[in-house]
Amino acid sequence: MPDKSAFNLFNPTPDADLRSFSTDRPTKANSPYTVDAGHFQYETDLVVYGSSNVDGVRSQAWTVVDPTLKLGLTNTMDAELQVTPYESVRTETAGATTNASGLGDTYARLKINLLGDDGGPAAVALLPYVKLPTAREPLGNGRVEGGVILPISFSAPGGFTVIVMPEGDYLKDTTGAGYHGAFDFLVNVSHPLDKKWTFYSEVFTTQSFQAADKPIYTLDEAFTYALTPTLQLDFGGNFSLNDAAPRVQLYTGLSQRF
Repeated sequence: MPDKSAFNLFNPTPDADLRSFSTDRPTKANSPYTVDAGHFQYETDLVVYGSSNVDGVRSQAWTVVDPTLKLGLTNTMDAELQVTPYESVRTETAGATTNASGLGDTYARLKINLLGDDGGPAAVALLPYVKLPTAREPLGNGRVEGGVILPISFSAPGGFTVIVMPEGDYLKDTTGAGYHGAFDFLVNVSHPLDKKWTFYSEVFTTQSFQAADKPIYTLDEAFTYALTPTLQLDFGGNFSLNDAAPRVQLYTGLSQRF
C-alpha cells in the first residue's frame, strides 16, 4: 500500500491510488471510508416517498433530490454538506388537512477515518455533524441540533460486510425551548450478488431521552447497482416495526465520484 499521507485538497490523490468507490447510501448506515484527498463525490436521493399513520395523524411526505456533497480534505478526512432544496408534507388529522412544502434543513458533517481507510478487515470513523435550521415550520423546528456518529465496519465470513453504528444526538424538545439527548443504533449486513448488484439489510432503532417520545424501530432493505466503477444507482425501503416511524419509506438514489 503506497504512502498517501502527503495528499490533500491541493495535492489530490492520483487516480492510480484511489480507494474503491464507497458511499453512505442507500440505507441509514454510514460507511467509515472517506473520499480521497482532492476528489469530489455526490450522493443523492432522486425521490423519496413516506407514509405514516401515528395516533390518528396520517401523513404523506415527498422529497425530491437532496444531495450530500463530499470533498476529500486529506487522505483520512472529508467535509460533507447535505442540502434539501424541496420537500413536501401533507397531514390529515380530525378532518383537517394541512400542506407544507419548501426548503428542508441543511446538515454539515466532517468524516474522520480512525482505522482501515486504505484496507484491512475493519474500519472505523468519527462523524460529528450539525443541523442548520434552514427549513421553516412545520418542515423543521427552527433550531440548531447536532451529534456524533461512529460507524464500525468489518468483514464477516461468506463475503458479508457488517456495519454497527452507534450515534448520539442533541435535539430540540418537541415542546418548549429545551433540548434532550437521543441514542441511535443499527446493524447493517450487506453482500454482493454479482459484480454489479449488492444487497443490504438493516435493523435500526432510535431511543429518545425525552419522556413523551416513543422508541423507533425499523427494518431497512436496499439494493445498489454499479453503472460504472464510480457511478451507482440504488433503491430501497424502510419499514416501521412499531408504527412510531413512517410505516413505509421508499426511495431511489444516485451516487458518483469525480
